[in-house]
Amino acid sequence: MTTEKKRILSIDILRGLVMVIMALDHTRDFFHASGMSDPMNPDGTTIPLFFTRLITHYCAPTFVFLSGISAYLSSQNKDPKQASLFLIKRGFWLLFVEIFIITFGLTFNPFYNLVILQVIWSIGWSMILLGILSRISYRLVAVIGLILFFGHNILNYITVDPKTFIGSFVDLTLTTRAQFIPIGDQHIIGVFYTILPWTGVMFVGFAIGKWYSAAFDEVKRKRYLFYSGLGLFVSFLVLRYFSLYGNPEPRKDYGDALKNFFDFLNVSKYPPSLQYLGMTLGPALMLLSVIENVKNRFARIMMVYGKVPFFYYVLHFYVIHIIVVICFFAHGYGTKDIADPNIPFLFRPATFGYILPIVYLIWLGIVAILYRPCVWFQKYKSTHTQWWLSYL
Repeated sequence: MTTEKKRILSIDILRGLVMVIMALDHTRDFFHASGMSDPMNPDGTTIPLFFTRLITHYCAPTFVFLSGISAYLSSQNKDPKQASLFLIKRGFWLLFVEIFIITFGLTFNPFYNLVILQVIWSIGWSMILLGILSRISYRLVAVIGLILFFGHNILNYITVDPKTFIGSFVDLTLTTRAQFIPIGDQHIIGVFYTILPWTGVMFVGFAIGKWYSAAFDEVKRKRYLFYSGLGLFVSFLVLRYFSLYGNPEPRKDYGDALKNFFDFLNVSKYPPSLQYLGMTLGPALMLLSVIENVKNRFARIMMVYGKVPFFYYVLHFYVIHIIVVICFFAHGYGTKDIADPNIPFLFRPATFGYILPIVYLIWLGIVAILYRPCVWFQKYKSTHTQWWLSYL
């Protein structure tokens, strides 16, 4: 096995791990008895529920960051114009998938009364911007990535009027926690992931992708990854402890040690703050450093999911929601219960759900169900050369 192969496999292992953990969060959303409440709220959570949500916080930033690395590695096999065009086209394809395929998998609503824009939306726009700027200069991508990554929380100290065009643009691309845009009387677009902070994560991943080039020393790369991750995590601890820069809201004192601990870890994901990125990407970079030469059964299983992440991501929503429908009717709900005005997903009334241990069992079952399809699709991709496979 070549050194280049080892480098790519370490990325697949970590990506597969976060894809598996990500499915836990979506399983909880659909199956937990209080799935629509905020599990990170120190006043209304439990230790198991809080950490079930916390561990899934590591998924989106790691996945976006690894997408940046993969974009860099892919671009090395193409001329700059070809690489740029591919990223732009794939970005627009991801926007289409988010709007029409993933939204339906989430809602099962054929009328698309609510269109949900989440991580694939932000990745799509990030790829479009990466395709444009990478054509100009690798250094430009790195500089803009670092500015967005470390500097976007400056807007926490600037007040903009969201009713103006500039204020609305800033909110949509940089600061939104959730923005609902009505389209007529019957349709709403829900923007849950802002764009540019995630673009910064992808751009930084693209820049770090250079450490994975064949000429780059393996020992140096692992050292760079580890100490970069350690620095990010330490910065999170310092910034959070002293309530300094890097999060929209400072820490609160709840007068209770456990709640204060919960609050310390409850940093902003919507939009992703610098403290949130330090807390999540710091350990991810360190882990990426130490698993480079790992060879065991667990790593091989994670690679199955990590090599076909897009296929897995789209399919897992449909598997989850089909099981929800089966459980919905098995529990005696009828057609009158399909739509709950307080829940955006069909077949998921507010009174539906299970205790957390059952949710974990369902999650493991869903991951197991997806294993064989991922094996099949991985083999199919490796033995076929149709142009459209590069977009999946």
